[in-house]
Amino acid sequence: MPYQWTLSETAHGDVECLRLWPHRSLPRWGFAVFILITCVMFTMPLFPLLGTATLWGLLPFLVLAVWGVWYALQRSYRDAAMGEELTIGREEVHLRRTNARGPVQDWESQSYWTKVHMHPTGGPVPHYVTLKGKGREVEIGAFLSEDERKALYGEIAEALKRMVEPDPVVGPL
Repeated sequence: MPYQWTLSETAHGDVECLRLWPHRSLPRWGFAVFILITCVMFTMPLFPLLGTATLWGLLPFLVLAVWGVWYALQRSYRDAAMGEELTIGREEVHLRRTNARGPVQDWESQSYWTKVHMHPTGGPVPHYVTLKGKGREVEIGAFLSEDERKALYGEIAEALKRMVEPDPVVGPL
């Protein structure tokens, strides 16, 4: 899944951190292999044209086609360079969304008053997950798949519940 939970200790107690990122179906090494194969496939029909003027007429268009594919894939990588970080502590919940091309967005609320909601319909995507607190409702994980959002909803609800429950009594005083 394209998200990961971590637990860290701070001066204010334990904090659960969630990092989310969009799924990449083509890794960087796959991008390099794809461009290499594309170049090889484009040059194969040019072998019979070696030494002719037609080669020089076709070559700019083939180079332009390879550049177009390269540019489109690079643009896709830049658009997916986004992520979200959710920090759940005993006192405060903080969500930071890093957009691909735009400002970083921050939201925070007190842990006790923060609620997680799932909207099965009516949102921009099915099973839309939001956090509500301090008079605002913000989305989280809209770029995840539907099954991942369903699982994420339960995990965030459990993490909030763990953090706002009072510490168990160690023993009699």
